[in-house]
Amino acid sequence: MKPTSPPAMPANHGDRVPLRIAIMGTRGIPANYGGFETFAEELSTRLVAHGHQVAVYGRSHYVDQTLQSYRGVGLVVLPAVRTKYLDTVSHTFLSCLHGCRHRHDIVLICNAANAIFALPLRLTGQRVVVNVDGLERQRAKWNWLGRAYYHLAEYLSTICANAFVTDARTIERYYLTTYGAASTFIPYGARTESILSDNALLHYGLNKRRYVLYVSRLEPENNAHVVIKAYASVQSPFRLVIVGDAPYNDEYIRELKRTGDSRVIFTGAIYGQSYWEMLANAACYIHATEVGGTHPALIEAMAQGNIVLVNETPENVEVTGGAGLLYRRNDAEDLAGKLQLVVNAPEQYEEYRHRARHRIAAHYSWDNVTDQYEALFYSLLERKARFGRT
Repeated sequence: MKPTSPPAMPANHGDRVPLRIAIMGTRGIPANYGGFETFAEELSTRLVAHGHQVAVYGRSHYVDQTLQSYRGVGLVVLPAVRTKYLDTVSHTFLSCLHGCRHRHDIVLICNAANAIFALPLRLTGQRVVVNVDGLERQRAKWNWLGRAYYHLAEYLSTICANAFVTDARTIERYYLTTYGAASTFIPYGARTESILSDNALLHYGLNKRRYVLYVSRLEPENNAHVVIKAYASVQSPFRLVIVGDAPYNDEYIRELKRTGDSRVIFTGAIYGQSYWEMLANAACYIHATEVGGTHPALIEAMAQGNIVLVNETPENVEVTGGAGLLYRRNDAEDLAGKLQLVVNAPEQYEEYRHRARHRIAAHYSWDNVTDQYEALFYSLLERKARFGRT
C-alpha cells in the first residue's frame, strides 16, 4: 500500500455543508501545556472561521470549568484520573461516552493511546480520525506495561478509525512498513507572523540575541541534560535559557537544576505571547529531542527565524530540511563545538534564519494544515455517503 495524502481542496469550498466536528484526546484549550493542545486550538479556531461547528474536549484540571466557549469553539470540560498512566485514556473514555450521545459528523482523536475509543464512536455513525503523533512507547517514562499498551495502540490506530494521520514522513513510513497501513500525512503547523515585542526578556534579565534557547518537556529523552553538559564547555557570556517543565519527572528536573553553571536559567513552562517573544529574540535555538514525530517547538523556533542546532534524528532532519545545523545524535561534544561557532560569530549564520522562515512558511503553515484536515473530513463523509459504511 502507498501512503496517502489528503484530497486536494477545491479552490472554492465555501458552498460545502458546514460540519459538526469534535476534537478529543488533548488537555483542552486555551492551550497551556504542549503540542497537542496548541494543535487543537490552532485547528479548531480556523475550522470555526471556515464556518464549521467545533467542540474541543478538555480536562477539568487544565481548563476553567466555567468556560463554555473559546474564540468561537465550544468547550466540553470533563474530569480525568490524574495519574501518569490514566490521565489521557480516562478522560478520552469519558469524552467518548459524551460524544456517543452528542453526535458529530467528524471526531478527531489525538494520541494513538486513545485509538480504541474510535470504535464506539463509529458505531454511532460518526466518522473518526486518529492523529497518532510519534512513537510514544519509546519514552523512558513508561514502564513495560505502558510501552506494551502503546505498541498495541499503534496497531489499533490502523484498524479502529476511518483514517489515521501522521505528521512526519518518517512516522508515515514506520506505520506502512510495520503494519502495512497507509496513513494520511498532514504536518504540524506554526505561526508564521513575525513577533516584534520583547517584554518577556525584561522579566528574566535577558538581552536580545544574547541567549541560547532550549524548549521542551523536561523528560530524559528530550536531552536537556545533554544540552547543559555541552554548554558547560562553551566559552560565552550568553545565557542558556531552559524553558519547560513536566509532571511526574521531579527527580530528573532536580538533577538538571544541580548544574553549577550560573549562566543557565530555568524558567519553567512559558505560554502565549511571552513564549513567542522568547523564540523570536534568541541568538539560536537548540532542539535535542530524540523521540517523537514533528516537534512543535522546533518548527515554531524556525518560524521565528532562529538559527537552529538540531539533534540528528530522522524526524528532526526531515523538519529542518537543510535549514538548520545538525549535531551528531546525543553527542554533547559535537553540540558544544557547533554551538561555540554560532555564539562566536552569529552573523555568519544569518542565512539559516532566512532558510528556516522560508521552509516553515512553505510547508508548515496552520492555514495549509487546516485546509488539509478539512479536505480529509469531507472525503470521509463523501465516502460514507457513497458506500454507506461506518
